[in-house]
Amino acid sequence: MTGNEGVERRWSVGELARATGLTVRALHHYDEIGLVPASERTGAGHRRYTEGDLQRLYRVCALRGLGLSLEEIGTVLARPADDVSALRAVLVGQLAHLDEQATRVARLRAQVGGLLSRLDTSGMPDPEQIATTLEMISMLDEHYTREQQELMAERRAALGPEAIEAMKLEWFGLARRIGQLQEDGVPVDDPRVQELTSRWDEIGSAFHGGDTAIVAATDAAYEGSKGTLDRQLGWPEGSGLVDYVKRAREVRS
Repeated sequence: MTGNEGVERRWSVGELARATGLTVRALHHYDEIGLVPASERTGAGHRRYTEGDLQRLYRVCALRGLGLSLEEIGTVLARPADDVSALRAVLVGQLAHLDEQATRVARLRAQVGGLLSRLDTSGMPDPEQIATTLEMISMLDEHYTREQQELMAERRAALGPEAIEAMKLEWFGLARRIGQLQEDGVPVDDPRVQELTSRWDEIGSAFHGGDTAIVAATDAAYEGSKGTLDRQLGWPEGSGLVDYVKRAREVRS
């Protein structure tokens, strides 16, 4: 672009801010850190941007739109324009980050879906129930690795919401029936206990694929937060239901 014939146009920082939608402060910051420095200064010290500066700013805005940090953008722009290796490395890392975010969103979606199901079946949860749910989510996440969380998220997605809801209802029904046998003092090797706990484990396997590490992490999470989980699941605190199931599993194996 030119103003007078043969004279390349210059932009002030205010003009550039209005043209790009960026703030003057952001442009000053880009200049100060060397990301998009103004190529020229007036005699009074005011910044003046050239067409080359605008082209560089365009690349910065495009990379910001991909979610890259200013530091990552600086790494990309430090390479020649035709060298794609730096950009590729940054985008590979960005894709991994987005995959991780997608997994967290999938978990959050499942959690919110669970709360909606509660609203549909039993009305508005009270604040203590919601707080307990959030506390339980936090404690469980601490015990699973990212790979385990991703595996379970994939299996939930493959099952679909209808199948998950049906399994949840069956699982709670099993818990009530097993709890009644426990309360009646039925030994864990009794055929009724074995049948119910076998189905309990089959439902669990649909979510964790029989991964023994996930089973162990789940047991560890429960051991570390029995009171909270018992309240969340509607069991009498200290009922020992999970321990009862574990003993039945040991007899079966």
